[in-house]
Amino acid sequence: MIETRNLTKHYGAIRAVDGVSFRVEPGQVLGFLGPNGAGKSTTMKIIAGFLAPTGGSASVLGHDVETEPVAARRSLGYLPEGAPSYGEMTVGAFLDFIADIRGLAGDERRRRIDDTIDRLTLGGVWNQTIETLSKGFRRRVGLAQAILHDPKVLILDEPTDGLDPNQKHEVRGLINAMAKDKTIVVSTHILEEVHAVCTRAIIIARGRILADDTPAGLEARSRFHQAVSLTTPNPLYAKETLARLEDVAKVEIDAQDQRVTAFPKPGRPIFAAVAELIRTQGLPVSELALERGRLDEVFREITTADAAPAEAAR
Repeated sequence: MIETRNLTKHYGAIRAVDGVSFRVEPGQVLGFLGPNGAGKSTTMKIIAGFLAPTGGSASVLGHDVETEPVAARRSLGYLPEGAPSYGEMTVGAFLDFIADIRGLAGDERRRRIDDTIDRLTLGGVWNQTIETLSKGFRRRVGLAQAILHDPKVLILDEPTDGLDPNQKHEVRGLINAMAKDKTIVVSTHILEEVHAVCTRAIIIARGRILADDTPAGLEARSRFHQAVSLTTPNPLYAKETLARLEDVAKVEIDAQDQRVTAFPKPGRPIFAAVAELIRTQGLPVSELALERGRLDEVFREITTADAAPAEAAR
């Protein structure tokens, strides 16, 4: 549904996108992650046809975005960063304008507009000018224009930016519902969004793909994967006690919340042993958890490791 092949974009000596290749299949929600300036938005603009690549190619539903731009854009809905629109227009006038551009007419036009209004709860601001809306509602209007024509492919750049927690929940639910029959790419810096909506995640930095895996696969790279954390009124005693377990590699106490974490030796599950030790030793524990891994730690490790060689080469 979406494919890029050795995609590059240069601005003079700056390589904003540097040999990016990936393929996204129907039913997948791909999270596109990276620090500021990593090349996320540039890549998405190229796929959406807003920027021409310096090299390589990108296609949507088999249509090359450069040689078949109209066919590619017809199949695609795009929410740009910042959700630009015409501020002097009312929400209703703007969506009518988008419906005209997309060639919607008759019953299909009315059905698509009604469905979009309902999904994004825009009925209450239908006659309000966009420039008077809150940032969250402007974001919803931007998402509305992207899905109005019911495209098979969606490119969403920071779709929940500016939304409150309830609105984020609603938009993530909408993305999950649409993912059944669409191909969706979501650019985000909010790591919790990866867990909420993504079936796959790419980490990009300095214009290059550094990791491509499922969220669970990325978490498995964390040193916290399969570690056991607990909260107790006597963390020092817990640390000394847990360190005696054969399959425990080391034990750490978090300096901020005094949470104790036992790290397993490679390939050695320790949760059952830790739970049994707590029971036999009578250790008072208010919380016990098996860690699945920490995506923020993996993200920092991957992106900072990439930056170090580049800085050294200057």
